[in-house]
Amino acid sequence: MVGLIGRLRKRGTLVVVLSPSGTQDDLLLSLEAGARGYVSQSAAESELLAAVRAVASGGSHFSAHFDNQFLLKNSVKITDRERQILELVASGATDREIAVRLNISQHTVHSHLDRLASKTGYRRRVDLARLALKQDQTTDISSEG
Repeated sequence: MVGLIGRLRKRGTLVVVLSPSGTQDDLLLSLEAGARGYVSQSAAESELLAAVRAVASGGSHFSAHFDNQFLLKNSVKITDRERQILELVASGATDREIAVRLNISQHTVHSHLDRLASKTGYRRRVDLARLALKQDQTTDISSEG
């Protein structure tokens, strides 16, 4: 499946994976190969349509089951400052706006975003924004001082 995803991405095709198994390894391999969406085979038709629409409009979509499964297996510890940056990313702030708002340099903002990407596996702002929106719903994402 990973080979097919890679070939489709090289041709410019946006990929949403409909997965019967939903293992963490399958999810991560699909993401690395270029999938922009990952939906459980048992998902409702409305979720599949939402995934296709999100990916077609340049975004991404992952079933909540897979997001929660990933977070549960990879408990993410974020600092208070990283949490602030996540919240500002979710509100649509640019790196410059975040720097001004928090009275830090843009380089420091980039450093925090890089650390968040390393901790979570999410490199795109849209995925970090989704993480920020879920942080209050998940007890496995906790703050460090």
